[in-house]
Amino acid sequence: MLTTDALRAYGANVDDGLARCMGREDFYLRLVKMARADGNVARLKDALAANDLTAAFEAAHALKGVTANLSLTPVHTPVAEITELLRARTQTDYAPLMAQISAAWDAFMALTDD
Repeated sequence: MLTTDALRAYGANVDDGLARCMGREDFYLRLVKMARADGNVARLKDALAANDLTAAFEAAHALKGVTANLSLTPVHTPVAEITELLRARTQTDYAPLMAQISAAWDAFMALTDD
């Protein structure tokens, strides 16, 4: 089970996320749990591996929206950065940013309330 305390310890700005959910903790946590099923981290990784910057941008942009709305700062920060690079179709080594995103996402997925 996931709690706001676990999310705070992770680095999420829970108060900001709750404000977007009209202060309803149950609603916020339901959305956070739904975000865990988001497949855009895998899509982003696969698209980058295939050098498909269009598909990578679409995945990153969708993930940016989800993480921003829920104030999942540890994931959102590198996702926002990679999204803007992909928007500009910047030819660069995306591996370091993808590693940051993967690590932050893995930590998010590992959250429990214990």
